[in-house]
Amino acid sequence: MWLLDAMSKKENIQNAEQGTITQYSGGKTDVCTSNFLKEIALCAPYGIFFAPPQGEKAVVLPLADQAVCIGTVSKSETVQPGELLLYSKGGAKILLCNDGKVYINGKEF
Repeated sequence: MWLLDAMSKKENIQNAEQGTITQYSGGKTDVCTSNFLKEIALCAPYGIFFAPPQGEKAVVLPLADQAVCIGTVSKSETVQPGELLLYSKGGAKILLCNDGKVYINGKEF
């Protein structure tokens, strides 16, 4: 009986949580939420891969018997509804605008 009770308390995540990325390695990340979650999977739309930097705020969801990081909390940027901005920690940016224009690091292409 005590064994079942102990197992049910192990990393029991009921709802989405916000946490902080503490480490990233090999496609998995560690996130500190109300629990410390080690080597959880990252989720992103197909064809997009991201490696979150340490210190970013992350969103974690329960999935079956594990947790997954579904992304980081977006920073405030000037983007209109329907536009897409890709950016890196180093400052590189690609902006896809509603009028069909594409800007790479501020230069129109």
